[in-house]
Amino acid sequence: MLIDTSAHRPGSSDAQTAPPRRRHDDAPDTAALFDRLASLEDGPEREAVRDELATAWLPMAHRIAGRFRDRGESIEDLRQVAALGLVKAIDRFDPSRGAFESYAVPTITGEVKRHFRDRMWALRVPRRVQELRNKVRVARRELTQNPGSPEPSVAAVAAHTGLTEEEVAAGMEALESFSTLSLDAELSSEEDGYSLADTLGTADASFDVVVDRESAKEGLRRLPERERAILYMRFFEDMTQSRIADRLGISQMHVSRLISRSCARVRADVLGQRKTPRGGEGHHSATA
Repeated sequence: MLIDTSAHRPGSSDAQTAPPRRRHDDAPDTAALFDRLASLEDGPEREAVRDELATAWLPMAHRIAGRFRDRGESIEDLRQVAALGLVKAIDRFDPSRGAFESYAVPTITGEVKRHFRDRMWALRVPRRVQELRNKVRVARRELTQNPGSPEPSVAAVAAHTGLTEEEVAAGMEALESFSTLSLDAELSSEEDGYSLADTLGTADASFDVVVDRESAKEGLRRLPERERAILYMRFFEDMTQSRIADRLGISQMHVSRLISRSCARVRADVLGQRKTPRGGEGHHSATA
């Protein structure tokens, strides 16, 4: 019995011919439309051709978006991002440089990846930290690709990437910082459990008092001696205006005016709204 072995002969042309690249069902033949788009000036006709191309290739954009599902973003939002990448690819594509699919796939994929990089962080993270995170993530995957490989150390990742250990540490922290933890998150499963917010301190109101006192010191020093004495008797010894008037031998009305004027001067001095008059404190004494 004769057996035809030509298909298996090493030197045969059939064995050396690579199988044709499989085209996706969502990769339509739109070469003529792209040639037409390139020949049109801006206007309604060009917009119509552009819309027709976008409609034809939209299923491919949706397919690419589907690769990124289950990563914390809704599929509808991912499809919108992919559609935006498709429009950019259509606008930038040069028909003379090859097939549109070869250009559109990395363009759309890059747009979706940028969406995750720039929009999906719960808190805004500097681009430098995001880049460190990606380098560390790739390095850890490469260093542990063999079964049984131990978790690489910071020093090992640094040697693999050429980064410093401080940069690797920052990248590793960013790996765990993609999302935030609610302040209401329970930290204990017991009945008297507490939340993360319970572990945080609160602002001490006394700090504001300290700031106010320090700010008022200079203004108080600039007051005439009698006015400083009146403010001390009123606010530190808790004396009434009548008692202050009796001690100084002036009217209660005069005491009230001096208190109001002194407080206004100190307040204006603190707020930077008061200019020092000519003559300094002697001027105040003369008018007091």
